[in-house]
Amino acid sequence: MKFGELKSIGHNIADSLGSGIGLMIGVYEMDIFGEASNSPEGYITVDFLTGATSGAQPSASLAKAISLYSEALDDLCRKHGASVDAFSELTARFSVDSHGRRFVVTVRDNNDRHSIDEYLGLPGERVKELDELGRIRPKRNNRRSDAD
Repeated sequence: MKFGELKSIGHNIADSLGSGIGLMIGVYEMDIFGEASNSPEGYITVDFLTGATSGAQPSASLAKAISLYSEALDDLCRKHGASVDAFSELTARFSVDSHGRRFVVTVRDNNDRHSIDEYLGLPGERVKELDELGRIRPKRNNRRSDAD
């Protein structure tokens, strides 16, 4: 399994949850960004492998949606030709800041390759930054391995 495929799965499931529509789990209204921004913590982190959350306490309906996403991960992986077992970590942290809606997806595989990618807006687009030559590029992440 290519690591880039695992990253794609991570982005897809986080982007779907962030969209508020939840097509992966059926038509289901939710607002993870609203709940995160209206909390003292200011964020909600979702562990898609377990369905657990940290940060702000989600409402009962959002917690149910997160549980359904966790259950739907296996099907999403199969569609990508992957297995849930290829992940040792798959989390997303949802928050709102001065730039708008932001989610940060962390993917780690069983070989300890990992990436941390930031996305802004809906649909989520990679955060951009200027490189040392003044070109706009995707923000460098904290990946330990460039094996994509």
